[in-house]
Amino acid sequence: MKLPSAAVAASLVCLIIAPVFAQTTAPAAPTSPAGTVPVPATKRVTCLATTQSLKGQDKRDQMQLCMAQARLDCLKQAIDQKVVGEPRKTFIKSCVGGDGTEQ
Repeated sequence: MKLPSAAVAASLVCLIIAPVFAQTTAPAAPTSPAGTVPVPATKRVTCLATTQSLKGQDKRDQMQLCMAQARLDCLKQAIDQKVVGEPRKTFIKSCVGGDGTEQ
C-alpha cells in the first residue's frame, strides 16, 4: 500500500517542480516593450548582497574584503584574456561593476 502512495507523492512533486524549472529558462530575446536587456549581476552587487545583514564596521570591513577579492578575480580574468593597457582598466571596472569607490 505504501508503494502506490509513494508514486502519487512523487507525481505530485513532479507536477509542482516542473513549472518552476520551465519558468527559470531565459528567453532567447528580450520580451520587454522598451527593448531593455537585463544587466547581469556584477561582483559589486554580489558583495552588497552578502554584506546586507551586517552593520557598522563589520559591514565596511567585509565589503572591502569582498571588493578586493572581486578586483583580484577580474584582474586574473583580464590577464588570462591578455587584455592590456587602458582596455584592461575598463575591463576590470566593468567586471567589478563600479567605479572602484566603496559605499
